[in-house]
Amino acid sequence: MLVDRKCRALAGLGKYPYMCRFNEHLCVENVCARSPRRPSVGSMEPGIAFRCVAHLCVAHLNVAQKLEMGPMPSKSQPATRHIISINDLSDKDIETVFDTAQAFLDELPDPRVPYRIGRSAKIASNSILASLFYEPSTRTRLSFESAMLRLGGEVITSADPATSSAAKGESLADSVRVIANYADIMVIRHPRDGAVRLAAEYSPIPVINGGDGSHEHPTQTLCDLFLLKKKNKRIKNLKVAISGDLRGSRTIHSFVYALARFGATIMPMAAKGMELPDHVDRRLREEFGCEMVSAKKGKGDDSSLDALYVTPQEPHQQSLFSGPEIESNIGILDRKIDALYVTRFQKERWTDKNQAYPTIDRKFLKEPKYSEASVMHALPRVGELDPAIDKDRRAVYFEQAAYGVPIRMALIALLLNLKGKSLHRFEGGFERRPSPIYDQPRNVGASCANKNCIVHDQMESQYVRNKFYVLKTSAPNACRLRCFYCESDIEQFVVASKKNKWFSNDHTALLRADDQHPREHIVFPNKEAAIEAGFHSRRGMVAPGTPPRTRRRAKS
Repeated sequence: MLVDRKCRALAGLGKYPYMCRFNEHLCVENVCARSPRRPSVGSMEPGIAFRCVAHLCVAHLNVAQKLEMGPMPSKSQPATRHIISINDLSDKDIETVFDTAQAFLDELPDPRVPYRIGRSAKIASNSILASLFYEPSTRTRLSFESAMLRLGGEVITSADPATSSAAKGESLADSVRVIANYADIMVIRHPRDGAVRLAAEYSPIPVINGGDGSHEHPTQTLCDLFLLKKKNKRIKNLKVAISGDLRGSRTIHSFVYALARFGATIMPMAAKGMELPDHVDRRLREEFGCEMVSAKKGKGDDSSLDALYVTPQEPHQQSLFSGPEIESNIGILDRKIDALYVTRFQKERWTDKNQAYPTIDRKFLKEPKYSEASVMHALPRVGELDPAIDKDRRAVYFEQAAYGVPIRMALIALLLNLKGKSLHRFEGGFERRPSPIYDQPRNVGASCANKNCIVHDQMESQYVRNKFYVLKTSAPNACRLRCFYCESDIEQFVVASKKNKWFSNDHTALLRADDQHPREHIVFPNKEAAIEAGFHSRRGMVAPGTPPRTRRRAKS
């Protein structure tokens, strides 16, 4: 039977009895399972409810002990859903988010501004959003909090690391496990790449990535795609130019993955030395079917645009083509651009903070190919986009920011099943990938090559591991390691056998994960590191993972 709010708060979740939850579907059976008479709170003797909850907590003490040792085992976690990368959402998921966002715009309109939410609902009246921000934020944090308030929910926030327990040295892993007791859903921003993926390992409630280092910013990409769909009536086969710091911008990394998935033509117009990171470029080519083709300068491209389009060593800019676009659009290079996405110089991610940087102004937009282009910017802008463009009909960046509320309302509603439908849930919060996972302690073998990855954060040293997805490449007996947290790749490494104490350049052992668990081998960045760790080379001998019969032939 249902009980009043005070009792529900005491009862908690069935699988996490020490957690308070204001949920209409909880019943007193979770609290007083051992009581022959299930009294209401008002008729309980003092301490009865407390003792019941305490009894359940003791029964789960072994789980709490495990939590102190590392990531929560998946069997103890309820099925949930985390959104860390735009690739955690299928195309169908993205369309569902868009449909739900549009429904909120239709149901709760602002009569003065059509792209704004103007009223509030009550569907999240029993839910709490926790916003945990370790980096400055205006639009992302406030739009998430506004979204939850518009849904009728409540918000708790930690927006300044200097005033949180992080200033005392508390790890992200511990913070997440504590805050998960106070809320039903959590959004995190962090300066370290892959930090939110680590947080999700420790959270029993949905975790949304509000931006982690230069890795990804998936919810911003949802806002960007939603705007493109509103302006172009579609998000497939668009032609989008992207200007500025493509290396340091997490927004751009999520955005190009999504564009490629929807068959877009992407024109990177990077500032000098700020091209897409190698691992992002590689994924676009190898996993999303993109190809690089030359795009010669048009008649209107004068020398003043060289800093934007090219470097002195490169006489042309590049365009990324995705999927069937190459074959079905012979004249794609001459087609007008549908959107120009401008991004700021990410000074906080660069040592040299005084680099030359391109500016988009009215003169730039006079070129015919931009005549119908929507000018987009995730904001804030810091000089790369002329304010004189604000009154131009093509300027859509403030509308783009406004869509942050309905999009994030939709995502929260779908993750919490507030409107009778939800995104599919998984054990551990993620759909299982087919690739085997190499997993060793942090101080064993090779670590992620990205120095800003969360694995290199000393505060998280007890909670992170050297974990990589093992991805087969086109080269024989070779594979690539993709960091479990930040998704950066390692191409060159040696594989050592823990049993036989030898190492080899052959990667076969890691590729045979179905027959031989990767933990039986250690990856080192080079042979020198393997030798220093006490392993010896196996030149001329069989490679790791070779069947015993082949081994005998090799020895003879």
